[in-house]
Amino acid sequence: MSVPARILRCGEQAFSVELSDQIDEAVNSQVTALAAALEAVSPVGLLEMVPTYRALLVRFDPGLCPGAEMQAILRRTCDALGADQVVPGRRWQIPAVYGGEVGLDLEDLAREKGLSRQGFVDTHSAAIYRVYMIGFSPGFAYLGGLPEVLHTPRLAIPRQNVAEGAIGIGGQQANINSVAGPSGWRYVAWTPVKAFDPSRADPFLFRAGDSVEFVPVSAEEGAALSARQAEGQAIVTPEAGS
Repeated sequence: MSVPARILRCGEQAFSVELSDQIDEAVNSQVTALAAALEAVSPVGLLEMVPTYRALLVRFDPGLCPGAEMQAILRRTCDALGADQVVPGRRWQIPAVYGGEVGLDLEDLAREKGLSRQGFVDTHSAAIYRVYMIGFSPGFAYLGGLPEVLHTPRLAIPRQNVAEGAIGIGGQQANINSVAGPSGWRYVAWTPVKAFDPSRADPFLFRAGDSVEFVPVSAEEGAALSARQAEGQAIVTPEAGS
């Protein structure tokens, strides 16, 4: 690999495989490629893999695979992985209702950035966002690719409850709230798409390496999509390989 992997012990049942001390799309692509390569090897005792911005957390059962053996497997898998190896992610087009009760920061942020409301919406929805990792809460997607003009610090005092489906900005990142809860992010839109739904066969909609495009829709269209979803209809499907 272009940057030698550091394999760090995390207690008795996990390793963190660090691929870089930098955060960028190329490094994150290596992380998702490593996860795919390790999944293909499927070593006995592998329990879970959690891709992050620049590392892969690997949980294992030491009763089935001793730590030294798992570490050796991880080293061999890293050494065999090409620096330019990429696993195509899925492309999602996510309907977004800008402004309103959930996107309550839209007007203020547009003024702060010197943009019209429509200019802000156009800038935000023109970007293609990469899912760098899932974390914080079930299915919560950390999205890179936010246009620099929209970078905005989080609130000094978090709001106590932000709705599920809220689309926000925090620093250089964007997000989609997977569940309702407290947050210091600034919110500009809402989507009826459920990033986390325990009733689905796979509760988590997004995976690290996917990409997201926000498609502006009216409040009426958003409500109609939400109603269709409540009836059990799928309202988004991914495109292959982005």
